[in-house]
Amino acid sequence: MDDKILQTLEYAKIVYKLTQHAATSLGKAAAEAVRPSSDLEEVKRLLQITDEAYKADRLKGSAPFGGVVDIRASVLRSRIGGTLSPSELLEIAETVRGGRRLKRHVLQLHDDDAVPMLAAMAEQLTEHKTLEDAILNCIDEQAEVMDSASSELASIRRELRAGSARVREKLEQMIRSSSVQKMLQDAIVTIRNDRFVIPVKQEYRSNFGGIIHDQSGSGATLFIEPEAIVVMNNKLRELRLAEVREIEKILQKLTAQTADYAEDLLMDSDLLGALDFAFAKGRLAHQMGATLPRMNDRGYLKLRRGRHPLLAREQVVPIDVELGNNYTAIIVTGPNTGGKTVSLKTIGLLSLMAMTGMFVPAEDGSQLCVFDAIYADIGDEQSIEQNLSTFSSHLTNIIRILNNMTPKSLVLLDELGAGTDPAEGSALAIAMLEHMHSLGCRIVATTHYSELKAYAYNRKGVINASMEFDVQTLSPTYRLLVGVPGRSNAFAIAERLGLQKSIIDHARGEVSEEDLRVETMIASLEENRIGAETERQTAEALRKEMEAQQARHEAEHERFNEQRDKLMAKAQEEAREAIVKAKREAEQIIAELRQLAKEEGGAVKDHKLIEARRKLDEAVPELHKSTKTAKSKAAKQQRIENGDEVMVYSLGQRGHVVELNGNDALVQLGILKMKVSVGDLELVKRAETAKAQQPKLAATLKRTRDENVRMELDLRGANLEEAIVEVDRFLDEGFLAGLGQIYIIHGKGTGILRTGISDFLRRHKHVKSYRLGNYGEGGTGVTVAELK
Repeated sequence: MDDKILQTLEYAKIVYKLTQHAATSLGKAAAEAVRPSSDLEEVKRLLQITDEAYKADRLKGSAPFGGVVDIRASVLRSRIGGTLSPSELLEIAETVRGGRRLKRHVLQLHDDDAVPMLAAMAEQLTEHKTLEDAILNCIDEQAEVMDSASSELASIRRELRAGSARVREKLEQMIRSSSVQKMLQDAIVTIRNDRFVIPVKQEYRSNFGGIIHDQSGSGATLFIEPEAIVVMNNKLRELRLAEVREIEKILQKLTAQTADYAEDLLMDSDLLGALDFAFAKGRLAHQMGATLPRMNDRGYLKLRRGRHPLLAREQVVPIDVELGNNYTAIIVTGPNTGGKTVSLKTIGLLSLMAMTGMFVPAEDGSQLCVFDAIYADIGDEQSIEQNLSTFSSHLTNIIRILNNMTPKSLVLLDELGAGTDPAEGSALAIAMLEHMHSLGCRIVATTHYSELKAYAYNRKGVINASMEFDVQTLSPTYRLLVGVPGRSNAFAIAERLGLQKSIIDHARGEVSEEDLRVETMIASLEENRIGAETERQTAEALRKEMEAQQARHEAEHERFNEQRDKLMAKAQEEAREAIVKAKREAEQIIAELRQLAKEEGGAVKDHKLIEARRKLDEAVPELHKSTKTAKSKAAKQQRIENGDEVMVYSLGQRGHVVELNGNDALVQLGILKMKVSVGDLELVKRAETAKAQQPKLAATLKRTRDENVRMELDLRGANLEEAIVEVDRFLDEGFLAGLGQIYIIHGKGTGILRTGISDFLRRHKHVKSYRLGNYGEGGTGVTVAELK
């Protein structure tokens, strides 16, 4: 990418903003060196890394880059045999430790929320704990070599401290002497040239032997090393030299260890810089409110509410642009200061950012293209030194663009053809646009020439656009309107500012009829656009309201379905329990009937009993019926009446409606009667049809006369409770035997037994009618019951 284009589009300012988010000098260096890429796969890879860093920064906060510095120069010097200083070695150790912390942070992040690209980069970081420990065991946080670095160094420093203490003690004894104190400027011990001295007044120089090491600025004080401590200071000097030699050995050893890991350390530095650069892009995206664009290499560009990244977010007016689908060139017209140049720069700069792997300040769904080059002729490049006019400088730049552009280039032209005669300038502009358009590159050009509006209108693949202007406020709105050519608005502005109407009318008369028609057409288009925009906003508001209502409805529907399923499951379980209970009771009854048949030789047949049991088994509901099937069948439900044959969904059984009560129905299922919801029923046959074809009950037993069955029951002497039990059993036997009537002998007595039996017979299901006995049947001592 041409550096001149990057400068024109102010790409360096974006890079500077990016460097401000880098945590290390390595990241800043990586950001400063970045350039847009024309390789689609490379751009996609860079954007994926940025997307992962953006997500990581949002979920886990800033990545830990503490301690990481640029150690490449130190590592390279260690490799060629130079000895590193303690501070340089400390930086290497801190960088190794910082890299290990960052690696663990990224891999932990990858375990929680997948960031495969960042994890792959972090995985390559080496963990040279041996080198780190070796350095930190010898050098402290103040970059000083510690005594523990070697036993020799510890011994030398012990001697140094002991010797220094002896020298101080000797000198303090001297300065405490009253005879010496009067000769001293101050009663203190100080150091000059690494040797202990005392400050002696000038006039007492001859009273002291020893060596003069320094004097005060005024010359009144001499710093003298007394002769008594010269030998002791010499010993200390020797120890200090030995200390320096030992420290040099230690540093050389650590430097050699560093050189052994030089290749890994250099690779780690590059990886740390790349990771910091990625996280810097993620943080910049957060700050700008940027989004991940979709990329292509087919020349298609679509910005949704794209913003210039260098303008304040709350002040910039977003633009919507689409280029490369139905049209490959946009001709933008409109007044000065209307935002044409900013729109050009926004398109170019956002394309450069995306090609660098950065998010762009636009809404989700924006698409950008990887161009092989972006060319721009923006701004006045008049040069006095080169004796070039505005037109000449623009033309020189455009010629360079024409000579270098390809079908995969993006060309941005500001004020095309300006700076010369309008007729010739517009003709030249049309010719250049036609040449670029025929080549197939993507073009966005701004102009004031009306001829270019007509060119865009007539040329396939070229479309007009304009910067909106509010005539009421006489100010631009900075909105880019694609598909609508711009108006000059000169007459409207002059009229609003108070220019005489006669002058304006005269001016209108000077404009050609064709130009007036064009202006009228543009005015009509703009009026229609404003109306359509208003309707679109209204429709958008309605759409959002409908979507909100739909979301609420779906949530309520979901809650309803959940509640319905719970109730259905509960009802099915209750039905199952009821049928199991009924089956258990029926088994007991059948067992009693079989026992009775054995005892009294009844006509109850085994195959009938087996058939009844089978049908009882089939009455158990299937609890896993699909609610979806039930729902589809419920749609077929019709009005149900008493006597109708129906299907019970939840049980999968057919039965007959005995009684309706609101939304509930009492249904006869074989020998069972169940209360179910009407919504759980489907009409099979109407009562009229069903009556003729109604099947026999599942457990109905054939009535046969049996000569051995008694027709009389004698209860005389029994109490009422015992009598009722006997009467109930006697009625069942008579009913099963097919008897028409039976006789119950209770005697006359007090009438308690007769009254109790009469009450019981009135409620019994097998009794059709009853009466007291007639003359010859026993009178009031006998009750005759007629069975159904």
